[in-house]
Amino acid sequence: MYNINDDIDYIIIDQNEIDKIVTRIAADIDRDYPDPEKKLLLLCILKGSVVFMGDLMKKIRRPVEVDFMRISSYHSGTTSSGTVNILLDLARKDISSLDIVVIEDIIDSGNTMTYLMKYLHLKGARSVRVASLLDKPSRRQVQFEADYVGRVIDDLFVVGYGLDYDEKYRALPYVGVLKPSVYTKQ
Repeated sequence: MYNINDDIDYIIIDQNEIDKIVTRIAADIDRDYPDPEKKLLLLCILKGSVVFMGDLMKKIRRPVEVDFMRISSYHSGTTSSGTVNILLDLARKDISSLDIVVIEDIIDSGNTMTYLMKYLHLKGARSVRVASLLDKPSRRQVQFEADYVGRVIDDLFVVGYGLDYDEKYRALPYVGVLKPSVYTKQ
C-alpha cells in the first residue's frame, strides 16, 4: 500500500521545531505590533501558507484579522515563469488603516514578495511586513529580506506543512526533502 511519507528523502524540520518557529515568530509580531487598537491583518498567500498562518494566528496574543491572496509565479511543478500573476486579490476598502503581515511559506527568488510589497503599498497599506516559514537566499534573483524568518534552508526541494509538489504533500506535519525520483519521473 502506498504511503506518502515514503516519497520523503529526509525530514529537515520536525513538528517540534515547527512549533518553536511559529511561537518565536508570533512573539516577534506581538512585540512589533503592541497597540491592539491598530488593525493588524495577517495576509495569507494561498495555498502553501495556510497551515503556517493557521498555527501562527493561534499564537499571536493581540487581535488580528485574516485575509487571503493567491499569487502565482510558477507554471507547474518546479519551473518558474518569472511573471507574477494575482489570481485572488485583496479586496478591502480599509487598506489604508491596516498594518499587514504577509504570511508566506517559502521565499526563494524574492520576485513574488518584492512585487507584492510594492503592490500593497500602492494600494495604500499603512505598513507591510513579511513572515516566511522558510527562506532560500541562495536562490535570490532580487534583493529581498523577510522581516520574520522561520528558518534559512539550502536549495532543497521541500514539501510538507503546506508546501507542495503538484498539489501533494501539503498535509504532512513536517517539512521534508522530496526524493528526486518523485519529480524527475518521465
